[in-house]
Amino acid sequence: MYFNVRLFLKALRLSLLDQPFRLRRWAYVLFFSVLFLAFLTVVALGRLVDRLLFPGHRRQPVRKPVFIIAPPRSGTTLTQNLLSLDAERFVHLKMYQTIFPAVCFQRLFDAIAWVDRRLGRPAERLLGIFEKRWFGGWDDKHKMRLNQPEEDDALFLYAFASEAIYMLFPFIRELREAGFPDALPPDDRRRLMRYYRSCLQRHLHANGPQRTLLSKATQSCGTLDSLNAEFPDGIFITIIRHPYRSLPSHVSLFVPVWQSHSPEITKDGPVARDYAQLAVDWYRHLFEFRNRVDPARYHCIDYRELVRNPRETIEAVYRHFGWEMSDAYRARLTEATERQREFKSTHEYTLEEFGLTREGIQGQLGDLLDHYRLER
Repeated sequence: MYFNVRLFLKALRLSLLDQPFRLRRWAYVLFFSVLFLAFLTVVALGRLVDRLLFPGHRRQPVRKPVFIIAPPRSGTTLTQNLLSLDAERFVHLKMYQTIFPAVCFQRLFDAIAWVDRRLGRPAERLLGIFEKRWFGGWDDKHKMRLNQPEEDDALFLYAFASEAIYMLFPFIRELREAGFPDALPPDDRRRLMRYYRSCLQRHLHANGPQRTLLSKATQSCGTLDSLNAEFPDGIFITIIRHPYRSLPSHVSLFVPVWQSHSPEITKDGPVARDYAQLAVDWYRHLFEFRNRVDPARYHCIDYRELVRNPRETIEAVYRHFGWEMSDAYRARLTEATERQREFKSTHEYTLEEFGLTREGIQGQLGDLLDHYRLER
């Protein structure tokens, strides 16, 4: 199992030793670091059990996996939810499966769920109550439930190669490799991808060996080249949303977390601007990647079309890749489109709130704006 110990120790040093002492920050960092290492140990043990009890996962092929990759707040969740309705074709990861990525845990949870159903689902109802308490505050931004489709971020978090670490360690420039794994040394990149492949093999082995793996990962904007090298038959679906809209929405998710342990971090300060710059770099990396990948394995969705007519957008994806759409899936897609048309976001953010300007973004992404006909 790959874990970037060097980057983890660097994060601890930056947070605990290279900053003025603050009891609140120390308490947060130590508590969540211990919790993280505890989960990492459990997952490592589970993977060891897999090698003993479920060795077949090591021979599981990962054929033509589909990766939905775009900067956060660009419609990746909607796209994943719509595609995952095609259950005959795709198998996706649910949140609990990304937290416990091992076959043995999957079998254990399946057994618990079976017993719970026989008893009238008391555990399921109790869990639903706790989920609303744990995740309910995020429902209007990004609804999360343990048994719903979720991105692969937790898999990369265990490797300490995820932008999620910036919540606790807001040192974006110093820990750039965490949010941009393509910048890792070649050997680390290969080890990270071998670990990631082993996670996907376990998931397919436990949930659908003959189906196609459907992955969503916003943080993989910085892992495109590594994924393309590891999965040369992989399919990439990206989404372009105007950075004037996605960037401030993206940064807004992290600001309250930063201020909970480091109140001195302001929403328009250097940390927020550095985090926004990472997203700008992701936009650039995605834009340039389109010229490095076989067009037959790449499709870009216009966010405006996605929210205007989800069904037609997904139908275009199927036509591009030559996939056949069953009548049952088409019906589910139509129903989901009608529900989506009733959704209206209540959150609006401006670039200026986070110390950003249109001129600054145009200077870096002007050619991208022009290519996709996005207003300057």
